[in-house]
Amino acid sequence: MRLVVQRVSEASVEIEGKINGQIKQGFMVLVGITNDDNEEIVDKMINKLINLRIFEDENEKLNLSLMDIKGEILSISQFTLYANCKKGRRPSFLDAAKPEISKPLYEYFNKALENAGVHTETGIFGAMMKVSLINDGPTTIILDSKEIIQS
Repeated sequence: MRLVVQRVSEASVEIEGKINGQIKQGFMVLVGITNDDNEEIVDKMINKLINLRIFEDENEKLNLSLMDIKGEILSISQFTLYANCKKGRRPSFLDAAKPEISKPLYEYFNKALENAGVHTETGIFGAMMKVSLINDGPTTIILDSKEIIQS
């Protein structure tokens, strides 16, 4: 599982001309799921994500987590995070899980965030989306389950 986490002051996703999800302060997260992902991996990634201390405290140090600031998440499914560009000029997406695997895990990811107490807005799995955000910092972090689970 790969997550591209952008600390935002606001973010939204538009589908067919209508806002589908919108947040204020928090994270806009691009969510990529690969073939060997499962609910246990998703749970570990969520724990890392919501406790990641990348918000400033009163001393302007990155000491606060999403949970500390009661931030929100805009979650966007993004199979292209598993693009392999080693050969040729057209990316291969063989490492991205097929929809029958990735869609239930993406839905589980969003539900588990809500269950953890994080207000979560989403795009629509597989839809053409226009994502807008104001990246705060800018601060962008990439979380990869291969690195997180091994540590």
